[in-house]
Amino acid sequence: MPDPRIEAAITLMHHFAERTGLTSQQPPRRYLWTDAFAVCNYLGLARRTGEHIYIERARQLVEQVHHTLGRHRDDDPRAGWISGLSEQEGDKHPTLGGLRIGKALAERDPNEPSDERLEWDRDGQYFHYLTKWMHALDQVARVTQQTHYNAWARELAQTACHAFSYAPPRAGQPRSMVWKMSIDLTRAQVASMGQHDPLEGYITNLQLRATAAALPQPTTGPNLDDETRQYAAMLIDRDWTTADPLGLGGLMSDAYRLQQLAQQGQTPQEELMLNLLGAALSGLRYYALSGELQEPAQYRLAFRELGLAIGLHAVDHMQHAIDKAAQTTANSVSLSELLKALMHYDSLREEIEAFWRDPKHQQSTTWTEHQDINDVMLATSLVPEGYLELLLPE
Repeated sequence: MPDPRIEAAITLMHHFAERTGLTSQQPPRRYLWTDAFAVCNYLGLARRTGEHIYIERARQLVEQVHHTLGRHRDDDPRAGWISGLSEQEGDKHPTLGGLRIGKALAERDPNEPSDERLEWDRDGQYFHYLTKWMHALDQVARVTQQTHYNAWARELAQTACHAFSYAPPRAGQPRSMVWKMSIDLTRAQVASMGQHDPLEGYITNLQLRATAAALPQPTTGPNLDDETRQYAAMLIDRDWTTADPLGLGGLMSDAYRLQQLAQQGQTPQEELMLNLLGAALSGLRYYALSGELQEPAQYRLAFRELGLAIGLHAVDHMQHAIDKAAQTTANSVSLSELLKALMHYDSLREEIEAFWRDPKHQQSTTWTEHQDINDVMLATSLVPEGYLELLLPE
């Protein structure tokens, strides 16, 4: 009997591909965050169904993203690859200049005053979108064992670190980061640092390096040693606590990445993993009492809530991994206690999924105005393996 969750995810991804020009004659409508989750969803569907077409769909989407968001906008006087490379070299290194967000409006002109409201709709580059794309490329590399996907991810990681991080003018201070850069990465558009950006950079770099070492064929590209050390220095004494549902989901998903990397032979990051789960637990306690999940659909943002649901899936996967482990240590006891406390909130995952699968709630403007990202992240929550599981290259 077909699994209804898989069937629902397939339907969501089919409509997404048609709407955004991946499998239709519609002009391509690419958005980096959404497309990163979509690539992972196709890999997960391939794993769950055994149908190779979904791997091909993931690779097709990667190519379309690079040839859309790796190049200047149609309404920009500049043309070609945003890296400035020639057409031939740009095809070989499509991520070397970073990737555009894919926002509807052109980026802010250097002489134009900042408008906080308009900035949300303006193009540019977001660091946390770039790390999601690195993860998607790396997942393709792990599934296909084709090294160029990992090499592209590491080239993007090096570019992003150099463009978004900087040394403060006062000596002795750790490096900091900006939240949003211009399309060509020459100027900051929003100078503040995202709370979890250095964390995302650090864990993603660990993942990319682990994949490069595990692939059967040698890889080219930067080793990311210096970049990883820079992020590690930024993590010292950081408070990761947040009550934002998308941020909470990210903390739990990142903790699961650390657990898997340790199981795959990388240096254990047990203290960091426990810190992330502890911060997630503190935030979840607050969020569960906030009443946000009792609000009508028109006052809620589905993709943010679905990010939390995906993170709660990660906690469940972590618990399964603990159950399989034979040895018990002080850290594993602490981990089990944290996971047990987090699992008390597993009903929120079911509640969020059920709410947003309801057709009447998908008629709200908060769903329809963000349908692509909502559809894709709902599909991720229904079939999370492609996004969450770091399969070892065989």
